[in-house]
Amino acid sequence: MTALRYLKQVSTLRLNEDLCIGCGLCAQVCPHQVFTLENGKAGIIDLDACMECGACVNNCPSKAIEVHPGVG
Repeated sequence: MTALRYLKQVSTLRLNEDLCIGCGLCAQVCPHQVFTLENGKAGIIDLDACMECGACVNNCPSKAIEVHPGVG
């Protein structure tokens, strides 16, 4: 999704790929398509589209995602 943008390079979203189990829930619940799933792991493809809603964090069973809403 390229239409929505927030402040550039301020999102607090972080993904620990070592903890990722590749379930894909982050990609399914993200309203702005920030994530992708490739080679059995999640990846961030559009950090500046993140609105820090926390849907990914709340659905990640392996706690591989961190975000601090309201900062970015």
